[in-house]
Formats: sequence, structure tokens, C-alpha cells
Amino acid sequence: MTQSPVSYLVFDVEAVADGDLISRVRYPEEELTPQAAIAKYQGEQFESTGSDFIPATFMLPVSVAIAKITADYRLQDLTVLDAPEFRPNVIIKKFWQGWTHYGQPTFVTFNGRGYDLPVLELAAYRYGISLPEWFNLDARSFEQSRNRYNSSAHIDLMDLFSNFGAGRVTGGLNLLANLIGKPGKTGIDGSKVQAMYDAGKAGEINDYCRCDVLDTYFVFLRSRVLTGQLSIDEEQEIVTEAYRYLEGESEGNAAYLHYLEHWGDWEAPEE
Repeated sequence: MTQSPVSYLVFDVEAVADGDLISRVRYPEEELTPQAAIAKYQGEQFESTGSDFIPATFMLPVSVAIAKITADYRLQDLTVLDAPEFRPNVIIKKFWQGWTHYGQPTFVTFNGRGYDLPVLELAAYRYGISLPEWFNLDARSFEQSRNRYNSSAHIDLMDLFSNFGAGRVTGGLNLLANLIGKPGKTGIDGSKVQAMYDAGKAGEINDYCRCDVLDTYFVFLRSRVLTGQLSIDEEQEIVTEAYRYLEGESEGNAAYLHYLEHWGDWEAPEE
């Protein structure tokens, strides 16, 4: 059976700090090891902001999970790139090649415009990858792929729910997932990725990334109810189909087993 064309790519990125780059750019006179440079920068960040979050400009992707979604919003497939090696240069090449191969589907993210895509764009710059269809700067401003309001190129759900930054989505993706009965954060979050990677747990990071993509997908579905593309009954039918997909793919897949264990069904309020 021929699969339907891919209309949306729901994705999430997990990244780790490039300690060598941090050492060279921030501490050129100190001759710090990559590990020491990361630790020093994290300490500075925590002291100044209360978080040890390192900006996207110093990060390398070690996990990109992508769900392929059809025009009628059905989940076709979910994969992580370059398993089990998870090499940043290969991940980047496969990501942008895939976007081109499937005809430049609409990206769907949560805060992808603020973090995930800058990580992927800078990595493409680092590795010498040409992206004229994405950096289509000769197009009219509202038709450029990177234009903030071009929802045919990219739907950033944080922009949708915050009215493009006019409000705040306090609680983030975790909150939005929990509102509709989906797992949200269950033991791992982005703040733990660096330590996990240093401990050799790249596979577990990618499992976590898969779960974030699933949360993003289900939030995307409910957003389509909000904006009128789906009825709530249609959305619930698609959610049930996705549950069955995860059941069918769960044998030997720790990410899907974990997600299903924490699954909650949304219940309509009594009238």
C-alpha cells in the first residue's frame, strides 16, 4: 500500500555543549579542557540566571526525533536520526536531506524557532551544508521559510499559544501535554541531557526525545481542534490510531513502553 505524502514533520532536538568551542571562544587564554570549559560556563550561567542552560550557539545536536505526519494529521512514522551512533554531522545531514526529500513539509515544534532550529541551522553552517530552500532570502518577506509568521513553513506551538510572545506559556509543553492527558515530563528533562551524554547514555537521550515528539504531536492535534481543522471527535479518533501504532511498535522499544505506561485518556467534561 502506498503511503500518503508527508505534510508535517514534528520534531525535537536534544543537544550537548561543545566544550572545545566554549574553551576557544570564551576562555582563550586559560587553556581549559572541554569538560572544564563546560563546567565553568555552566557555573557562570547559573550564577547570573539561576539556570546552567548554555545558549544554542554553543550546542551540538546528539538527538533529533522526527514524526512524519500526513495531511489529515495521522502519524505515519517516528524515528531518531543516525541510531545508534548519533553523530552530530550525520544527524544534521540526514535532517535537512529528509526535509528536502519529502518535499519540504511544514515543521511543527514547541519553541523550535527559539532553540531547535537555531541549533540545526548553525550546525549546517558548521558542516558546510547548503540550504537555499530554507534560507530563501530573495523571496518576499512573508514567503520566506524562516519568517516568524509563515505557518506553511513552520508551526511553532509556543508561538501559537503565546500569541507570538504577547503572553507566556508557563509550564510549557509539559503543561499542554498534561492538560490533554498525555505524559509530559516523566523523570527526564532537558537539564539532564548533558550529564546523561557524558555518562554514555546517548540512547536514553534519544528515547526521551521520542517522548517529547509524541507530546508535541498530541498537542499539535489538539491545536488543530482549537483552530478548526479538526473536530474533537476526529482528533480523538486519530489519537486512538496513534495509540495503536505505539502499541504495535512498542516491543523492545523502551521509549514507547514508557510513554504507554504513563498514557492518560482525555475525558470530555460533563455538560
